[in-house]
Amino acid sequence: MSSEVRGDTVSVVPAGIPVSRGPHLAPDRSRVIARLFVPGQEGFGDEDARTSTVMARVLALSDGESETAYADVVARTEGRHRDIVGTFRRHAAYLTDRLDPERSLSDTRRLLLGATFTNEYAVEGAALCNPSMVAHPDQAGVRAGEGRVVMSVRCIGEGHRSSIGFRTGTVDAGGRTTFEQPVPFATTAAKVGVPIDAASLAGELKRLGAAGDTAAHALEALGPRFTRSELDERIRQLRTNATTRRRAEPTIAIIESVADRSYGSEFAADTTLSERILWPAMRAEQHGMEDARFVRFVHDDGKAVYFATYTAYDGSHIGQQLLETDDFRTFTSTPLTGAAAANKGLALFPRRIGGRFAALSRSDRETNSVAFSDDLRVWPASVPVQRPEQAWEVLQLGNCGSPIETDQGWLVLTHGVGPLRTYSIGALLLDLDDPTHVIGKLARPLLMPSEHERDGYVPNVVYSCGSLVVGRTLVVPYGIGDLSIGVATVAMPDLLAALTSSQER
Repeated sequence: MSSEVRGDTVSVVPAGIPVSRGPHLAPDRSRVIARLFVPGQEGFGDEDARTSTVMARVLALSDGESETAYADVVARTEGRHRDIVGTFRRHAAYLTDRLDPERSLSDTRRLLLGATFTNEYAVEGAALCNPSMVAHPDQAGVRAGEGRVVMSVRCIGEGHRSSIGFRTGTVDAGGRTTFEQPVPFATTAAKVGVPIDAASLAGELKRLGAAGDTAAHALEALGPRFTRSELDERIRQLRTNATTRRRAEPTIAIIESVADRSYGSEFAADTTLSERILWPAMRAEQHGMEDARFVRFVHDDGKAVYFATYTAYDGSHIGQQLLETDDFRTFTSTPLTGAAAANKGLALFPRRIGGRFAALSRSDRETNSVAFSDDLRVWPASVPVQRPEQAWEVLQLGNCGSPIETDQGWLVLTHGVGPLRTYSIGALLLDLDDPTHVIGKLARPLLMPSEHERDGYVPNVVYSCGSLVVGRTLVVPYGIGDLSIGVATVAMPDLLAALTSSQER
C-alpha cells in the first residue's frame, strides 16, 4: 500500500514564487510500542512502587482465570507488535527476584505477569511533525530525475515525549511524492555501548563548569577515544585517591552523566525502516528527542554517511546530540559541545568547506550564524550571517535544516517567527567557498501557514528540519501546527532566480 502526497494546490506565496502544496500526513495513533510499566512510578508524586502488591494479586488468580486473562491480552495485541510475547517474557524477568524460588509458575501465568507490567505507548498519539528528508541509501532502479527518499519525523506521544521515526518513499520527475505505507507496528532499538570522544566530553565538562583538576586527572590517562569500562576504571582509581581533591564526587557525577550521552542503537536486521523508532535511551533525553536535522554527508574520500543533529530534552534542560548512521539500522549518538552548539538547531553542511566542518547555528536563539570546526562534535564559535529584520521574523530566526549545495551557492531554508508567534519559512543563498557571505535572500516568506494550516497543537506554525532537491524540484516536507506534516514543492530555477536577483536590487 502507499499514500500519495501530490502538489494539487498551486499558489503564489508572499515571495512571489509558485509553490505546490499537497494534503497532510496525519499521526497514526494505532502505532504503539510496548514499555515496562511499574505501578506507582508513573511520575505523580513520591509514592512507592506497588510491584509486590500487584504481583500477589496476579499470583492469587486461579489457573483458569489467568489463562482467560492472558488469552484476552494476546487477542487484543495481535498484529500491533512484532514480538509481544518476547516483550512479556523480558518484562517478567525483571520480577524474578521477587518470586518465591520454591513456587513453580506456568508459562501462561509468567507471561501474564509480564503483560501486567507492560503498557502500550502511542508514539504518534499527539502529533507527527517537523520532518527532515534525505536521499535513500539505496537508489537502485530509480529512473533519471526521480529519487527514493527517507523522511525522518518527530513523533509526539503522551506527556509530549518525542521520539524519531521514519517514512520511505519516492519523488518522481514532476515532484510528486509517494510514501510507502508503514507497517502497522513500531519497534524500538537495543541500546549498545560505543566509544566516548574525549574532546566532546571535555568540552561539555567545561560548559558545565566541571573542567577542573579532578576532571583533568580522570581523563589524562585516556586516549582521544575510549570505552565506558576504561572510564569507569579511571573513576574507580580517582575515588580511591579523592581525599585531596575538592568536590570529587560531584565532578564524578557530572562526568558520568556526560559519558552516558554517548551510546548506540541497533535495530534487528529483520525490521523495516518505517517501523523503527529511536526512543529516548538516556537521562538527558528522557523527555524527548526533538527536531532531527538529517543530512547525507560526503567525506573528502567520497564515502557518504548520514548525520543528524537533534535536541535532547530531559524535562528541564536541553542539549544537542549528533546521530550517525550509514544504513538507518545502527546509530550512534554523541553530545555536541561548544558555544556554537548551545541552544537548538545546529545543522551540518553536507561536506567540508576549506578542509573544515561547517554548520548553521542559532546559539543566541535568534540569529542565523555559520560555525567552523576541525572536530565534528566540538563547535567553539560562530559568525552571524542573518539577523531579524523583516516583520515576519522580528522575534527570531533559525534554520530549516542543512544547506543544499547548488551551482549558485548554498541554499538555506530558514524559519522566521513574527507576530502571533507565527512561524514562516524563508530562504538564503550563501557563497559556496565562504558561507559567511550572503549572496541573496528572500524579503518575504517562501511558505506561511495557509488558511487551512493555522490550527494545530501549536497554532500558526509551518516548520521543516530538512529539504531535498530531486531533479529540478525542491521538495519541502514541513510540520503543520506541531500536529501533522505537509509536503510543498518549488521549482529550483524559480527559487534561485529570485534569490540571485535579490542581490541586484
